Amino acid sequence: MKKSLGPKTILYPAPVMVIGTYDDSGKANVMTASWGGICCSTPPCIAVSLRKATHSFGCITERQAFTVNIPSESNLVAADYFGMVSGKAEDKFKATGLTPVKSDHVDAPYIKEFPLVIECKVIKTVEIGLHTQFIGEIMDVKMDESLLHDGRPDIEKLKPVIFAPELRTYFSVGRELGKAFSMGKGK
Repeated sequence: MKKSLGPKTILYPAPVMVIGTYDDSGKANVMTASWGGICCSTPPCIAVSLRKATHSFGCITERQAFTVNIPSESNLVAADYFGMVSGKAEDKFKATGLTPVKSDHVDAPYIKEFPLVIECKVIKTVEIGLHTQFIGEIMDVKMDESLLHDGRPDIEKLKPVIFAPELRTYFSVGRELGKAFSMGKGK
């Protein structure tokens, strides 16, 4: 029998995304977010939901652009830190020793040391409640060449991390279970 847990933010897994922006003075800023993911295939889009109280909210609103930086297991300490302090009060790049890089296609920085970067321009903003959802059209995806296999991302080399919201805990991605759109054939 299933037990009701009530309305909660439980959806497993949640991605760990570090959102890159520039503030109104041009200073690079990042914050960690997990309320988001792919939301459209054509055009390719990512949605990320932020509270208005965050520094990044104002940055995205002003610049209409953001990057999604996917940390690997080796970047997790910095990614966690990015979600704990405000870019208004702290230079997060200076504090972590990581490097902001100007994106090629949008007015937002990405993190040089993170293995997967997605450059997005805002095409829609949706007020939801406590959070506002920014839908960004994906203008480019960059990935460290060493993490590609036959020109495609190798998730086992990437070693992305996921977040369990109710537990407030990070996890690694597990082993391959089978091929999508193949395992279910003949059922």
